[in-house]
Amino acid sequence: MLGNFTYCNPTKLFFGKNAIDHLGGELAKYGRNVLLVYGGGSVKKNGIYDAVIKILEAAGKTVFEDGGVMPNPTLDKLYEGCERARAAKADFILAVGGGSVCDYAKAVSVSAHCKEDPWQKYYVRFEEPDCEIIPVGCVLTMVGTGSEMNGGAVITNAKEKMKVGHVFGEKVFPKFAVLDPEYTFTLPRYQMIAGIYDIMSHILEQYFSGSDDNTSDYISEGLLRSLIHSAEVAAKDPYDYEARSNIMWTATWALNTLVAMGKSTDWEVHMLGQAVGAHTDATHGMTLAAVSMAYYRFILDYGVSKFRRYAVNVWGVSPDGKSDQEIAKEGLSRMENWMKELGLTMRLGELGVTADMLPAVAQSTLVMQGGYKVLNRADILAVLKASL
Repeated sequence: MLGNFTYCNPTKLFFGKNAIDHLGGELAKYGRNVLLVYGGGSVKKNGIYDAVIKILEAAGKTVFEDGGVMPNPTLDKLYEGCERARAAKADFILAVGGGSVCDYAKAVSVSAHCKEDPWQKYYVRFEEPDCEIIPVGCVLTMVGTGSEMNGGAVITNAKEKMKVGHVFGEKVFPKFAVLDPEYTFTLPRYQMIAGIYDIMSHILEQYFSGSDDNTSDYISEGLLRSLIHSAEVAAKDPYDYEARSNIMWTATWALNTLVAMGKSTDWEVHMLGQAVGAHTDATHGMTLAAVSMAYYRFILDYGVSKFRRYAVNVWGVSPDGKSDQEIAKEGLSRMENWMKELGLTMRLGELGVTADMLPAVAQSTLVMQGGYKVLNRADILAVLKASL
């Protein structure tokens, strides 16, 4: 049965070639002082930084920079960003980069004026902000997280070996996002492939939950088929605009809260992957890929009807003469083969995880309640061992 829900997404999107032309008009709606947030410097090499600076100057903004945001933004970096935002008296935060940069910008937006430790408030107690929130806008250069159109912000506490995401309410959503598929062309293949799997995992973790007859599931199946096809094209030709634009658009819809409507959702793959990331600093999408097959095979018997539907509707498995479980398993096998062909990381050992690390990784894994089976610590350890 489709559950009750309230849906709102206030983010305005500008999509396509030359979408950056809309940036100046949006910036005019906010104050003078802008904190420009970006990552390790690739935006300076590919010319995007210069284009954004030119628009900021033309809009009469005073620019303060916060560069060096890492792929897994740390708590120490968040504290640094809060100090920069306060010192700048920032009226607006402009994130130029991938999902990690967008996540970080949102974390700074709710933390700069927080009266207590933001880690405790947002990432331990998962409370909503009750302080001033600095508005955020995004210029996206890498796809995967969907952070450009949601309230999510993932931060890594390196000292405690915890990587935790807080999904904030609509007040924290970016005010706008600029999405030009050509901005993703210079991304290294490894990062492109990792982002593609992050998109797939977002859809699957919402799909594999709740009942079988839900409008959200039909949307998810269409998104998955589009992603599978476009990923194959992009893997052969990363400069194929049609494929990269479809991947970018799918990434946004995968996690802008739409396909979660009426679903309980199951984010355990992300909890497993984030725990691995907290211990290894490995690329996020690859941590998800490395644990997914073991996890889905572990829970298959608890949701066999949905896994059967997935096999038939997404992977085209013929059901003739097969049991539901056989159909479901064949679907996962086809998914696994597709992942291998793309070049995804399929084992935790490839990410630097060793057998002696598994108990600590398991302890760092948060347990979610929305899936077909709620894992206990022994289950988590079993999945990690199967992924090694």
